[in-house]
Amino acid sequence: MTSISNELHLPATTFGMPAAQHGLHVFVDGCYDPVSGHGGWAFVAYRDVVEITSGFGGVGDSANNSMELTAVLKAAIWINSEAGEAATIWSDSVYAVTGCNIRRHIWKNNGWKKSNPNGKARSRMIANAELWKAVDLQLSQNQLVTIAWCKGHSGIAGNERSDKLADRGRLSLGGG
Repeated sequence: MTSISNELHLPATTFGMPAAQHGLHVFVDGCYDPVSGHGGWAFVAYRDVVEITSGFGGVGDSANNSMELTAVLKAAIWINSEAGEAATIWSDSVYAVTGCNIRRHIWKNNGWKKSNPNGKARSRMIANAELWKAVDLQLSQNQLVTIAWCKGHSGIAGNERSDKLADRGRLSLGGG
């Protein structure tokens, strides 16, 4: 069992996290190696600062943003199927956090396409549209899930652990 109590006791401005230590906090991360084309994703769940579960995996022919988003998706699926309660998903990916909190609502209303500012050209499909649809479905099932940003590689135990597990998932595919 891994504890994140030290990070959660510090002020919010120190680590971008709430000072409260109670509740369900799930850290997610994705990684990608351009040489092998393999990516990895991971999530680590903590309840009242104690690690209660984790998951990770690897995907061939991948990309970094899709792995970050896959990590959010896997965490949301776990929360909805196993925890079924309020939770905060912490990600160091601005792409995933902004996409979940702002852009996915716009994209959904636009049929999962980017709107064109001049309105005359064809709308373009968003990158990772199928992943975004799956994330939207999971997040729509539990309105008590919050997606929040945390600074990566800054000593936050949950973020560091999910980073290591994502790399483990990538390496499980072999080839670097």
